[in-house]
Amino acid sequence: MTEYGRGRGPEPWHPEDPLYGDQGWTGHQTQQGQVPYAGAPQQEYQQEPQYQQQHPQQPQYQEYQQYPDYQQQQYGQQQYAQQQQPQQGYAPQQAPAQQQYPQQQYAQQPGQPQQPVYDSQGWDTGQGQYTAAVQTDPYAGADYAQHPSAGYPGETPDLYGTDGAYPPPQPPGRRHLEPEPVEQEEEPESELPVGGAGGRDGEDDGDGDEPPGRRGGRSKGGKPKQRSGMACLIAAVVILGVVGGGGYYGYNYIKARFAPAEDFAGEGAGEVVDVEIPKGAGLGQMGRILKEAGVVASAQAFVDAANANPKGKSIQPGVYPMNKKMSGAAAVALMIDPTKLNVITVTEGMRNSKVYEAIDKKLGKPEGTTKEIAQREAKNLGLPAWAGNNPKLIDPLEGFLFPTRYDLSKDSTPESLLKLMVKNASDKYAELGIEAKAKELGLENPLQVVTVASLVNAEGKNHDDFRKMSEVVYNRMKKTNDVTNQKIEFDSTYNYVKNQSEINFNLKEAQAFNNPYNTHFIKGLPVGPIGNPGMDALTATLNPDHGGWMFFVSVDGNTTTFTKTYDEHLKLVAEFQERQKQKNGG
Repeated sequence: MTEYGRGRGPEPWHPEDPLYGDQGWTGHQTQQGQVPYAGAPQQEYQQEPQYQQQHPQQPQYQEYQQYPDYQQQQYGQQQYAQQQQPQQGYAPQQAPAQQQYPQQQYAQQPGQPQQPVYDSQGWDTGQGQYTAAVQTDPYAGADYAQHPSAGYPGETPDLYGTDGAYPPPQPPGRRHLEPEPVEQEEEPESELPVGGAGGRDGEDDGDGDEPPGRRGGRSKGGKPKQRSGMACLIAAVVILGVVGGGGYYGYNYIKARFAPAEDFAGEGAGEVVDVEIPKGAGLGQMGRILKEAGVVASAQAFVDAANANPKGKSIQPGVYPMNKKMSGAAAVALMIDPTKLNVITVTEGMRNSKVYEAIDKKLGKPEGTTKEIAQREAKNLGLPAWAGNNPKLIDPLEGFLFPTRYDLSKDSTPESLLKLMVKNASDKYAELGIEAKAKELGLENPLQVVTVASLVNAEGKNHDDFRKMSEVVYNRMKKTNDVTNQKIEFDSTYNYVKNQSEINFNLKEAQAFNNPYNTHFIKGLPVGPIGNPGMDALTATLNPDHGGWMFFVSVDGNTTTFTKTYDEHLKLVAEFQERQKQKNGG
């Protein structure tokens, strides 16, 4: 810091001194360490005589009367009129735009050459425009930092002369701090040299241990690098693994491509497993399923056996109980036999009694088990609200075991199967909308729709027969029917009551048999269905053939002939009886 007239007491600093704050030095103003006099009154000390002798010509400052000999002529006779506070002695620093001090602000003394300016540390500040001010000050070159200041009470300590002092201000040309030296990290060793034999630019590394032109071959310690044996070992292992793995997979590929498929021998033995074949499965998928279940040794063995069997492609989806460790040919032979399929198929028109027997047989239950469950749990098996309410019904579930195939598993039970069958029937009836159709057809309730369909399914042979057969039922139920007196007279109803399927039975006995299911005795429909109708019979019942048919006869047992009059019907009956005599040898 620059102090004018530095002696035993502090002198006021000129606010435009290039070393005071140096407004042109960016970011280093806080390094000046100047303690401003703002906020504390300036102590007055009398000027020593020596200063008065050296500067007799300088006028006194207007605000600092205690320094009568200190003048401002080196700054062009400029007064400190801008200093508003007499006790501070400084003008506040101006904005950066106002801190530029052009050369014309400081009038150069005539006849004085312009010389470089040096600060208190002996640096050239580059402030050529301040030459006149520096030359007129006889203390400009003095080193005031050596003057002790502790002898003056209240004097600001010299912040640059102590051990923990701030660093002195740097001139503008040297203010960029040099980065701290960074220790150079040792270059990692390289297994392979980079570049040619001459190294980089043919220069030596300077250690004196290597020939010129070689690059980075040694570490800082000067020891030669060694090639790692572990790296060679790992590379060898990798190569052997690749070669060995390729050979292994190649061997397996050739074996699978050309060698015969692995296969068991015989019919298998030991544990029996249920194998389920889904719908749409091909032979390859079937083989994989059997392989996973442990039935066959390989999927290819099963595929080869199925292709070799003429019926191999006719295997049906479903559940098959099969032995483990069967040959491919034995597995195919079992699966093409429909009796081996672990399923229950309810055929169209099939009676419930037959369904119960099939369930007992497939599940290995005692005879009558399923029938007893059906009668006991009928109301808990999911029947619709309009079904099973008539106490005269022989079996409330009749007509509600929907015809389709049911796959069995080890978890299947009579109750679970019955629930599934009833659900399928109820869903299908709701889909067909039989509740609304019953009223359109003049029937009392939806159960009668199912009953008509069961009669049609029992008497007809195909869909065309079903439509004509339903027309016969509706016409015979009419009150205007005076030929049969509103009796339907279907033999199938009598056979249902008798739990038989006879064509030749005593008609007089049938007409005399009083039973709510026997249409030879009662008028109108039986009390309930006599079987489980299929979709063809159901749709035909909802859409009958309006041909006015009243009678029908199956002359040859395969073809059904329909007539509108009773006379035509009698002729057909005579023909049928004659055929029966010839068939029986009479």
